[in-house]
Amino acid sequence: MPQTIVRTVLGDIDPAALGHTQPHEHLLIDLSRPLPSRSTVGERAIDNAPITLENHYRVRRRHTSEDLRLDSVDMAVAELRPYAEAGGSTVVDATSIGLGRDPHGLAAVSRRSGVHVVMGCGFYYRDYHPADVTTRDRDDLAAEIVSDVRTGVDGTSIRAGIIGEIGLSHPLHPEEEKVLRAACTAQRETGAALMIHPGRDPRSPGQALDIVIAEGVDPARVIMSHVERTVFSAPEMRAIASSGCYVEFDLFGQESSYYSLAPIDMPNDATRVDYIVDLIDGGYASQILISQDICHKTNLVRYGGEGYAHILEHVLPLMRRKAVSDAQIAQITVANPARALAFAG
Repeated sequence: MPQTIVRTVLGDIDPAALGHTQPHEHLLIDLSRPLPSRSTVGERAIDNAPITLENHYRVRRRHTSEDLRLDSVDMAVAELRPYAEAGGSTVVDATSIGLGRDPHGLAAVSRRSGVHVVMGCGFYYRDYHPADVTTRDRDDLAAEIVSDVRTGVDGTSIRAGIIGEIGLSHPLHPEEEKVLRAACTAQRETGAALMIHPGRDPRSPGQALDIVIAEGVDPARVIMSHVERTVFSAPEMRAIASSGCYVEFDLFGQESSYYSLAPIDMPNDATRVDYIVDLIDGGYASQILISQDICHKTNLVRYGGEGYAHILEHVLPLMRRKAVSDAQIAQITVANPARALAFAG
């Protein structure tokens, strides 16, 4: 039987070596988009202004282009130090193609910080697709994803260890569906986990899972991200879990109800934990993952944010206060991500 491994940017490791793992973060990413052509000089200046105490709240609320770029290896290394000191061992960088994915940068971050880094592959949602996605067929896209996992990314020997995050909108764009089906092909061929970024609508996770199942992918190899900004009741959370997929609460640290990307009320960390407790009570403890999805400068400690250690320092004590046992915490933060990330090398 083939050996089971986790594929990091510095090579394959034993799943038992992962330790505390946050399976949905970003260390190096560029989510910025060009402003409309009619934007004024003043609007452009605000969009690229340095982040200060005076503008921090407004930047975090609006996510200016300056906020949307994490492009410094040195800063990523510095930001991971508190994470490692608090007990963090592994991070999944879920940055996919079109978002400035940087395999050499991630390898340098991992080497210098001592934190295992698992790199993503595949494509984000339609607004970030490279132009050629429109003309390529699903088999060609699948071949690129498979190559990223098996051979290396962008001509390097640095390999991806997870497929995703695969970005979807709602309604689902045909190009996104093509990408998702290509990712399913790649998942079946490689065995690597498939991480889905659902559209911002309660119907999106179910639609994505219907496609995944129709494509012959085992839901137990699928991670449904961002559930807490997508569905808003315990029964809906349980319905997603009942498919057999992993249910990922990955926006811990975002405590404001305001959400700039959709007209929803974002839950706070306490509510996220309440959802998790309900899933544990429902028998789904083995399918829960938690992370922070850090992808903005204002999430970083240097810019007054919560930093990658937020779960370790603040959320785990909150979980204990809400009667989540240490054994259940270890399952959610160590055992579950190790199982999700493992595949036959």
